[in-house]
Amino acid sequence: MNLKHITSAICLGATLVSTAGNWTLDSCITYAVEHNLTVKSRQIEIKSGELDVTAAKDKYLPNLSAYASQSFSFGRGLTSENTYTNRNTTNFGWGVNMSLPLFQGLSAIRQTKYAKANLRALVEELEASKDDITLNVISAYLQVLYAGEMCKVAEEQLRLSLVEESRREQLLEEGKIPELDLTEARSQVAQNRLTVVNANNDRTLALVDLAQLLELPDIEGFDVQPVEDDGLGIYSADEVYQRALEANHSILAGRRRIEAADRNISLARSSYLPQLSFNAGIGSNYYTVNGIDSETFGQQMRNNFNKSLGFSLSVPLFDAFSSRNSVRRAKIQKLNAELQYENSERTLYKNIQQAYFQAKGADEKRRAAEVSELATREAFEAMQQKYDFGKANSTEYEQARSNYVRAMSEAVQAKYELILRRRILAFYNK
Repeated sequence: MNLKHITSAICLGATLVSTAGNWTLDSCITYAVEHNLTVKSRQIEIKSGELDVTAAKDKYLPNLSAYASQSFSFGRGLTSENTYTNRNTTNFGWGVNMSLPLFQGLSAIRQTKYAKANLRALVEELEASKDDITLNVISAYLQVLYAGEMCKVAEEQLRLSLVEESRREQLLEEGKIPELDLTEARSQVAQNRLTVVNANNDRTLALVDLAQLLELPDIEGFDVQPVEDDGLGIYSADEVYQRALEANHSILAGRRRIEAADRNISLARSSYLPQLSFNAGIGSNYYTVNGIDSETFGQQMRNNFNKSLGFSLSVPLFDAFSSRNSVRRAKIQKLNAELQYENSERTLYKNIQQAYFQAKGADEKRRAAEVSELATREAFEAMQQKYDFGKANSTEYEQARSNYVRAMSEAVQAKYELILRRRILAFYNK
């Protein structure tokens, strides 16, 4: 069973279903992944990463600009005869310039590679966030079911205490027991009613936790469907870990971050290399001086029209160690990425190992709890018969009933603990 994705039809059904219906585990996972704010934030980061890739590719394109200027000058000025005179001048000019990068010190190529590596890391981080919300939903969902089973146990305990209260009322009427015995029975009923209330409150809080993971506004009518034990095996921790190293998105994201850090080091080293560009431009201007005859605007535009071609070479000689510091900073970022990756590996192994041993312990506990539940139920039924015939006192009866209720609780706990740990192992083993 795929705990992460379900078919699009189920996805649509999960979206359209109202909180008045019962949700399945798969529909909860799908809805949570679609509406989780962390996942949405990761999706926005991916869009930003895609824009970075586009921007890096755009650096191969030329720069084209146009300009126009108009200026006026008033007052005394130097003439061609090296004398000063009062005159007004007008100057207009325009032009178009183009600069085409031929060699950018490999910065454009390396910037593109870095942006692509960073985008791959962002994609894996998005999938990792989906994995996290999936595991959280599985845990919260099973907690709701466990709390519901504990409600049933509490209600069964209350039912037994009510039966005993009714029985003692009849015995008191017949004068076979003192009134103190009935008072004790009623006290037990009151305690069991409180247990039922607490159990229901625990289930409500579990529903609230699940609804919050799903980003639902409230839990009005919200409920879940039961999950049967799917019989998943308890996979070996080492086998699951080795498989997870190849498929787990947190691990893959760490590797992508190291790859991006390597690309960033290469990008920083690009500033050591020279840059070469091709430049071209066209332009013209118009100039007039009052009191002096000048050519017309059109004549000057034609006569003053100019064209230019050229190459520009920039060779870095000394930049106050800016390039060196950028390279060192990029290397430090790589060391940090490697440490984070190592921490992700250890955390993954720790989680898998814990799930494995918890699953084994839960499996053993479930087997023992089933035997204990059966034995305590039989012992309680036998004690109930002895108590009915007056061959056992109330203390012995209450002890047998408490043992039976405790065994039921332990069986329920072991059941859902086993289901949870199996599903976690299966999730990492995908």
